[in-house]
Amino acid sequence: MDLTFTADDDAFRAEARTWLEAHVPDPPLPSGDTRDGFAAHLEWERSLFDARWAVVSWPEEYGGREVDLVKWLIFEEEYYRAGAPQRVTQNGIFLLAPTIFEFGTKEQQDRILPAMAHGEVTWCQGWSEPNAGSDLAGITSRAVRDDANGGWRLSGQKTWTTRGAFCDWMFGLFRTDPDAERHRGMTYFLVPLDAPGIIVRGFGRLDGDEGFAEVFLDDVFVPDADVLGEVNKGWDVAMATTGSERGLTLRSPGRFLATAARLIELSRELGEDADPQIRDAVTRAWIDAEAYRWQTFWTVTRLMEGAKSGPESSMVKLFWSELDVRLHDAALALLGPHAELVDGEFASWMKGYEFSLSGPIYAGTNEIQRNVVAERVLGLPRK
Repeated sequence: MDLTFTADDDAFRAEARTWLEAHVPDPPLPSGDTRDGFAAHLEWERSLFDARWAVVSWPEEYGGREVDLVKWLIFEEEYYRAGAPQRVTQNGIFLLAPTIFEFGTKEQQDRILPAMAHGEVTWCQGWSEPNAGSDLAGITSRAVRDDANGGWRLSGQKTWTTRGAFCDWMFGLFRTDPDAERHRGMTYFLVPLDAPGIIVRGFGRLDGDEGFAEVFLDDVFVPDADVLGEVNKGWDVAMATTGSERGLTLRSPGRFLATAARLIELSRELGEDADPQIRDAVTRAWIDAEAYRWQTFWTVTRLMEGAKSGPESSMVKLFWSELDVRLHDAALALLGPHAELVDGEFASWMKGYEFSLSGPIYAGTNEIQRNVVAERVLGLPRK
């Protein structure tokens, strides 16, 4: 791994930093997981697109700059360093889009990607079901062939659908061959949430935001043009999406580097008389954020040399999800009684802490990820 940035990398970083410092909203936008905040964030996403910062690694024909993954990581670092808004388009841009580039037809790429990059069409993920959370192979939502109309009829329920209350489309797995083995007989569908037969019901979270939703489907027609990949081979397509979710794209190091920098500032402000254990926790969190950065550059080096993301992404997901909790644990320990305040200058730490607790659950619970690592990386026998 070459850790030396080129002159071109440095120039790209300077350009990104200059633009972000001039354009990041001040004051910050309201939470993108509220209805008003989501709308405000979409305006921000469109300004990113207009300046060609929304999808820097994508081809120019879809609104990108065609930069390599190193520059994408540089942009992510600068994005979070500047305190820019959360990306409410992330499920489309960071999860679905890499899957469309790999499995989608040219027609699907041309139809879907520009509107996704612009924020004109937003996407949510339909994985979890009431009886199939981390066990994705246990889904029971089904799709029945409709030959007369050239498509499928979808029925079932999806839950824990992040920002599903606000989004336009959903991507997810449905069982198309009920007699197949658990990991077979599923197909990956792209579903408009305004289609007849769909009910989207939002519900609140611990922190009061309202973006989660349940999605109910009753005989919803989806044409063949909105099947991604091959029929009955949706598991392979979904594994590409989960690899992005757990590994490189969903949680870039820039997010945690920025949090670690804020933690160091908080420690300098409040930690002079802190317990040595708290100071050690702050130090460890900062070191781990740096370690995640360099591990990611190592991963990018391998990908640029032609390697594929595999089960190792489960190890990455374990690390960043637990790192996020440690960063916020250390901050709350520094804050002491002030940690409980939900308004004022320190309120973002409690908000961040509440969200960090979901990290070991979403993108596949960490218990399941440890099983994946044990079986598929270490080669240990199944119990």
